Amino acid sequence: MTDFVRRSDLSGRTAVVTGALGHIGRTICETLTGLGATVVGTDRVDRDDRSGVVAEHFVPADLRSTEEIHSVVDTAETTTGGIDIVVHSAALVGTDDVPGWAVPFPEQSVETWRQAIEINLTSAFTLCQRATPALTRSGHGSIVLISSIYGFLGQDPALYEGTSMASPAAYFASKGGLEQLSRWLATTLAPHVRCNTICPGGIERGQPEAFRDRYVSKTPLGRMSTEDDLIGAVGFLASDLSANMTGQRLVVDGGLSIA
Repeated sequence: MTDFVRRSDLSGRTAVVTGALGHIGRTICETLTGLGATVVGTDRVDRDDRSGVVAEHFVPADLRSTEEIHSVVDTAETTTGGIDIVVHSAALVGTDDVPGWAVPFPEQSVETWRQAIEINLTSAFTLCQRATPALTRSGHGSIVLISSIYGFLGQDPALYEGTSMASPAAYFASKGGLEQLSRWLATTLAPHVRCNTICPGGIERGQPEAFRDRYVSKTPLGRMSTEDDLIGAVGFLASDLSANMTGQRLVVDGGLSIA
């Protein structure tokens, strides 16, 4: 076994993944399982399609509930004997059909803002806080928060002109908050637990042609991202391949943020 393979091997480790039924969450579960980890996935209780989810255990939870988040962590620890990796992927995103969400700014509601902050940011805090004792005991504790390029870039309104798409303020605010939470956790939990963020660019999921064309024209690699583009980033940050890396942002956006 080469040193590279040995460092990437997650055999004997347990990973908790939120948003496990989402596009990115499914890919994360599959990646970690493929590297040998036992995966405990969670997602909201009203998502019934669990087909294709590569997770040995699934614990439904409403991430707006502190008690249900704690239950996910406690179940993972008692079922598998510990927690080594936490990946927070759950989020309200621009395509979610929620009243007062992906609409022009004057129509974005305070209620939906609060819901987005709860799901996208507060649940990450609650999850990591509850999992910290187990992660500390692990000896390989790694937290990976799925942020976005919109966690550190401003929006470009021209991308959305003439489409039904919008970019909610709460999405930008919550993803930026995840980045700062990651840095705070990285210094606070060191040296026993690492914490890093992955910042995907726009992922192609049937957006209007006008949006895709504008987005691609700004991207050096000439395409939007796919979920599979995150496989390497997730495997790297979850494993000992990144053992001396914490508090960092790994951007997977085809070069959009540097153009």
